[in-house]
Amino acid sequence: MIALGPDREGRRLLLDGAGVVPWGEPPAAALRLACAGQRIEPGRVNAHTHLYSGLAPLGLPPTEPPPECFLQILERLWWRLDRALDETALAAAARYYVAGALAAGTSTLIDHHESPDCLEGSLDVLADVCQELGARALLCYGATERNGGREEGRRGLAESRRFVLANRRPLVRGLVGLHASFTVSDETAREAGRLARDLGTVVHVHLAEDGADVEDARRRGWPGPLERLLALDALPAGSILAHGVHLSRDQVRRAEDHGLWLVQNPRSNRGNRVGYPAALAASGRVALGTDGYPARMDDEAVALAEEAGAHGDDPAAVARRPDAAYELLAERWGGRFAPLAPGAIADLAVRDGGEALHLLVDGRLVVHEGRLLTADAERIRAEAERQAARLWRRMAALPPGGASGTAD
Repeated sequence: MIALGPDREGRRLLLDGAGVVPWGEPPAAALRLACAGQRIEPGRVNAHTHLYSGLAPLGLPPTEPPPECFLQILERLWWRLDRALDETALAAAARYYVAGALAAGTSTLIDHHESPDCLEGSLDVLADVCQELGARALLCYGATERNGGREEGRRGLAESRRFVLANRRPLVRGLVGLHASFTVSDETAREAGRLARDLGTVVHVHLAEDGADVEDARRRGWPGPLERLLALDALPAGSILAHGVHLSRDQVRRAEDHGLWLVQNPRSNRGNRVGYPAALAASGRVALGTDGYPARMDDEAVALAEEAGAHGDDPAAVARRPDAAYELLAERWGGRFAPLAPGAIADLAVRDGGEALHLLVDGRLVVHEGRLLTADAERIRAEAERQAARLWRRMAALPPGGASGTAD
């Protein structure tokens, strides 16, 4: 048992197993965590991210020549990075990212993964890191045809299927992934929806992040990517649509009517200059993600407020987004995640400003007095720095297109 409190509001909580119960005087055997003057709150949820990009803060080289549009950012930077990944670099990226997330009080990561030259088994690499370090996670492989056509799409869906069926890690569950509408055929999109329904889960996909996604759908004869994926039965209720920058209010309402989640990623959208998703105010099912930026959800909330203010967005709608992911997570996991009340899932943070003084995930203490307990944070960073330098060399050696490089 772990006893928390009292905090500045006088709250005292006892974690019994993985559940939260109220207490008066805790049992003598309970581990007591000092919380005086601090906030006790649920662990934060990052509703859309990319663990594979975890090494990017460690000297990612700029693209030459500089990209002039979003598609060039993908082609010259992120699609080269994901092609250069091998199992060693991927594990280092995930460990560095997850360790930083836990230190910031983020207990859950909803990840969207791509590593086309390290595909089969890649979700196990991510899942092992999350389980070992103590982060809750929803994982999928973003099936695409951008490197190897339909066969690549089949392999991506097969990786999600394999993982959902084989995974037994208590903190990790699987989803079905699609990279984005504009990188898959109708057949792959249909298969994704059918697979998700067969597995009893949902699809996680980038949608309308940039105008190029909309233009592609229109060239195929659809009003937009949302209409295309709905018509192809690719989006079971509860599916997660990342971005939605170039959706109209009518499309956002249609997504809500179908029980879909949208995830806004303010820092990424601003950095990629793809626009601001003002239409998301038409839905109450909008959560907050980082799209690969560090999982410091306070920083993302600040960016959300800045961008919303600059674009005249609805303050009430925007204010709900940082906590909306608790409902999304409850749909996928069951139980209550946000309320600090009897029966709530025991993912709790004691916060000291922007950092986690203590963090518990599923009743397990993973950060204590600001120190990661489940791994050596200094060793994680040292290995990340070594693998980052190696990964940048592999990226530089990649030929154009989908072929793999051999630099080491």
